[in-house]
Amino acid sequence: MFISKKNIRVSLSYIALILIAIICIYPAIWVILSSLRPGASLYSETLIPAKITFDHYLSLFKKYPFAQWYFNTIKIAVISTFFGTIFTLITGYVFSVYRFNGRKKLMNTLLVLGLFPGFMSMIAIYILLTQMNLLNTHIAIILVYVAGSPLFFLFAKSYFDTMPKSVIEAARIDGAGHLLTFFRIILPMSKPLIVFTSLMTFNGAFTDFIFAKLVLRSPEQKTLAVGLFDLIGEKVASQFTVFAAGCVMIALPVTLLFIFMQRYLIEGLTAGADKG
Repeated sequence: MFISKKNIRVSLSYIALILIAIICIYPAIWVILSSLRPGASLYSETLIPAKITFDHYLSLFKKYPFAQWYFNTIKIAVISTFFGTIFTLITGYVFSVYRFNGRKKLMNTLLVLGLFPGFMSMIAIYILLTQMNLLNTHIAIILVYVAGSPLFFLFAKSYFDTMPKSVIEAARIDGAGHLLTFFRIILPMSKPLIVFTSLMTFNGAFTDFIFAKLVLRSPEQKTLAVGLFDLIGEKVASQFTVFAAGCVMIALPVTLLFIFMQRYLIEGLTAGADKG
């Protein structure tokens, strides 16, 4: 039976995708099942526990201020997402629509700064927050997240480049100012971009550990990432199954957001890739 090269390539592609899916899904399944396994150790000879228990989820709220950590994380993530998304979209819009002296140099500078990992600025940020008396406060974390968000303006700029400039010109002819044009005309046409930017910003703020660990010290101020790390970060800590339960609780809202916003997320990715 003759098998074409195209069928072979398609078959190999599906096999590769299945292997990648298994590699990605298996650790998640292991963590979920570990959170339901009695005891405190993640190690087990079998993947499926012989007995299922939900005590580890109850322990999160009874023995630890998990609810407070969750509230702190949601608050920081939501506020950072709101302002970070606005600043990112405005930055991309300005570089896409307007022409001014130093535009390319400023764009290149922001792109280069965005290439450096954020933890390289930890010492400078720590000193700055100390001088501003903002250590161990949520506003410090929010300021860091929001201030760094415009560095990732390129995707927003690429999206706005695909929009017809005649819409902006028509708004100006009708007497609309810059902000009115942006908020009343451009943003309603940019729902996929808004969803994509919001999801990325929310996910980054919700799961961040490095800056939160640097700034937050007291137990009532901690976020989920910092609080859960402390469960297993100490030398005498052995609550690995409780830690697994906390990981499941962290992944749940982010996963649901991606599932419900998947359509807009795909539209934002494809539309922003049309024109650079």
